[in-house]
Amino acid sequence: MPTITPSLWFDDDLEEAMRFYTGIFPNSSIEYVNRYTDAGPGTAGQVVSAGFTLDGTRFVGINGGPVFSFTEAVSFLIECADQAEVDYYWDALVAGGQESQCGWLKDRFGLSWQVVPTRLYELLSDPDQTRAAAATKAMLGMRKIVIADLEAAVANP
Repeated sequence: MPTITPSLWFDDDLEEAMRFYTGIFPNSSIEYVNRYTDAGPGTAGQVVSAGFTLDGTRFVGINGGPVFSFTEAVSFLIECADQAEVDYYWDALVAGGQESQCGWLKDRFGLSWQVVPTRLYELLSDPDQTRAAAATKAMLGMRKIVIADLEAAVANP
């Protein structure tokens, strides 16, 4: 069976992005870096493509120039076990980036991430529709998801 690997197009900061991401996620590494040679077409020594792993998931990237930009149409979801994990990934990834809503953010490279506690899924699928609606309403008002605020909302719907 073939392997599916996300491929990310950066303007010219792939190497910086790989260092940033591998510094955040455990079990991560830069696998290889391909650089232009004197034969071109880019400047000799400049990164053209690379492979890296983030917590066991393999990615490849290219420095393709400012032809395309990341959009929210593609994002990476980080399912977090607790608030400490949410806080860690949110704070690390949003640094130099931009908060959005409902657990979404764009990092400093423009890549979109969803930082979501698994507790959110449990609350949104509560068989008591009043509680599920209260969790949804609370989530829609948040930027970073705060589990305690979700719990308070469903406790007093």
